[in-house]
Amino acid sequence: MRIARVTDGNHIYIARVSAQNDTVVPLYVEQGGPGRDGLRELLAAGGGIEGPAVADERPFDRVKLLAPVVNPQKVLAIGLNYARHAKEGGIEPPKSPVSFVKTNNSITGPDDEIRYSKDDSTQVDYEVELAIVMGRRARRVSVADALDHVLGYTVCNDVSARDAQFTDGQWVRSKSFDTFCPLGPWIVGTDEIPDPQALGLRCRVNGTILQDSSTADMIFGCAELISFLSRAMTLEPGDVIATGTPEGVGFARKPPVWLLHGDVVEAEVDGIGTLRNTVVVE
Repeated sequence: MRIARVTDGNHIYIARVSAQNDTVVPLYVEQGGPGRDGLRELLAAGGGIEGPAVADERPFDRVKLLAPVVNPQKVLAIGLNYARHAKEGGIEPPKSPVSFVKTNNSITGPDDEIRYSKDDSTQVDYEVELAIVMGRRARRVSVADALDHVLGYTVCNDVSARDAQFTDGQWVRSKSFDTFCPLGPWIVGTDEIPDPQALGLRCRVNGTILQDSSTADMIFGCAELISFLSRAMTLEPGDVIATGTPEGVGFARKPPVWLLHGDVVEAEVDGIGTLRNTVVVE
């Protein structure tokens, strides 16, 4: 099952996407207002994604895809979680997951712009990631039970201002510029992805493949990450966990590759789809 957040120009809906990706069935009408998030509200109300339609089926080309989650309680992210990525940075693989936060203002959707000012950063980097979307509350869950709490998976581009990251001494600001967390194009349910550790993922900039790896290279798999994080904090329905990026990031290349005005970035995960964004430098 595929779940999307879409708009027809009048309303924003949480909708099921047909198997052929040609129609959507609206399940929930998102209400406007600060902090509102249709997916989080639907899950918290216990409505789930199997419920009845609230509006007529729509042709896919008559709606616009939005970020599938826009105001989760939290977006957690994992650093240095691919063995070859740690190696390219000359860093010893961590003994336990390295976690940080991306703030909600950074979330943006498919085909939206990644925007930044050259006065704030001149070293903006791409990072394709598999992102977990939680479907059930999780508190101190075991590794064996962790994936039972997952709604599904989406694609994340963990855009990073490297100059801010390397000078601040911590990562939150550098990872949380407005628009620095593209998510989408939709959420693919666990029924279609029984094993999240067997997915190819890649990132292209202007059509050139710069990252090309597999989630099998993760140091800590999705179940381990959920279990680890849930020991410290309760994971709520709609929470997002970006699981780390593979090798090939821009700062590790010689010469470095930074995202520049007009660049088109495509983050892709097999079985989910492609998240495409254009860079605008102000």
